Amino acid sequence: MTGWSPDKAWREECGVFAAVGVPRAAEIVRLGLHALQHRGQESSGIVSSDSQGEFHVWKGLGLVSDVYTDQAIAQLPGQLAIGHNRYSTSGSITLDNTQPLRVVYRSGPLALAHNGNLTNARELRQDLEGSGSIFQTTLDTEIFLHLMALSNSESPEEALIEAMHQVQGAYALIVLTRDQVFAVRDAYGFRPLCLGRLGDGYVVASETCALDLAGADYLRDVEPGELVSLDPRGMRSRQALPPAPTAQQCIFEHIYFSRPDSRVFGESVDRVRRRIGHRLAQEHPIEADVVIAVPDSSNSIALGYAEESGIAFELGLIRNHYVGRTFIQPKQDERDSGVRIKFNPVREVLDGRRVVLVDDSIVRGTTSRKLVRVLRRAGASAVHFRVGSPPVTHPCFYGIDTPSRRELIGALKSVEEIRDYLGVDSLGYLSLEGLLACEREGQRFCHACFSGKYPVPIDPTASKLSLERMHRAAGAGL
Repeated sequence: MTGWSPDKAWREECGVFAAVGVPRAAEIVRLGLHALQHRGQESSGIVSSDSQGEFHVWKGLGLVSDVYTDQAIAQLPGQLAIGHNRYSTSGSITLDNTQPLRVVYRSGPLALAHNGNLTNARELRQDLEGSGSIFQTTLDTEIFLHLMALSNSESPEEALIEAMHQVQGAYALIVLTRDQVFAVRDAYGFRPLCLGRLGDGYVVASETCALDLAGADYLRDVEPGELVSLDPRGMRSRQALPPAPTAQQCIFEHIYFSRPDSRVFGESVDRVRRRIGHRLAQEHPIEADVVIAVPDSSNSIALGYAEESGIAFELGLIRNHYVGRTFIQPKQDERDSGVRIKFNPVREVLDGRRVVLVDDSIVRGTTSRKLVRVLRRAGASAVHFRVGSPPVTHPCFYGIDTPSRRELIGALKSVEEIRDYLGVDSLGYLSLEGLLACEREGQRFCHACFSGKYPVPIDPTASKLSLERMHRAAGAGL
């Protein structure tokens, strides 16, 4: 639901984390959510289950460091807990929409945290409301809970599997019951989810960097279509859905979203980005004096470009890390103000020099244009822009809140027109073929944002607030 540099007008989905069979599980979950802060800054929540199977909840709007005090964590007892950092790809920013969502149904309490986006959410919600279901949020995540509650099965595990067979789209999901946690991924494996071992217990996380901070050892990824059941006694696995013939992992996890110190989809994010930089230098060489990155997500790509080209890598832009990520802030005016205070040029690096500016992607292009002006005012004699991905031409419907196609500069302008708009001396995008060649198994990655080839049927009229409009219309009796 859910990067690091400011020129991103789409936003990453969410981060999820669970601890099972671990003393003071909520404390471990808080650590994991700290490591996953880059995946969502709007809100955060933790639900724990104590030794009596009672649920305890703490949620808040804002950053992990703001939401959870030591006093708050002390109110979340138990050896089982799940947590969630949110950026909204479905529904607006409210405490009601903060996950994990919690319900009580005939088989007991449930809490659920979801990273992804359901492509048939509107259809399912209309059917559920038509049969009498009452929704409390505007999240597609809540659909899972209603489908589970309507199941004839007394087993939460079987009810979850029934729900998985009805939804379409992308999801990495963790579900808390009184005495266990389920971890599942959709059949295509769009979103990452991994398992770790911590003492006698287990953890589940969106990225391995969260395992590192929690002090857990990486075991493996949850496989596409797999359901893993975890409790203090151990771990079980079953194939809840047949895996898709070919996985469709989100390639932007490697380009931009995930932290470089994570292993995602079985690969070191930093190593993939270095390979992207090497290939970018091969496809778009240029004579220049210095290579610089738009920090931070582009650092590894820029290092790869410098290694391959033989041009020195320098720190030409310094990022103020105490400003919220511009990419993940929902309003355009907030993004614009963030750009002005987020980066400062190092004039001694740039003055009188031919600069290769490396970024991982260009979405709208507005901030890239401003950064180019910053470099020129700092004395750069030439600016050559290199992009570690192809032009973004299509929105994502699988868990990233992207602009509409009419807002994507790659869909509106040719490369030469973009070069002119940015005001750079040259512009080079990595080819789609080159990008996929940087992955060990390029055919296992979704690239719909570049190619328009959507592997799962989409609702092209859907938007982030589609369910909210349905909710308001229902409330108004329309």
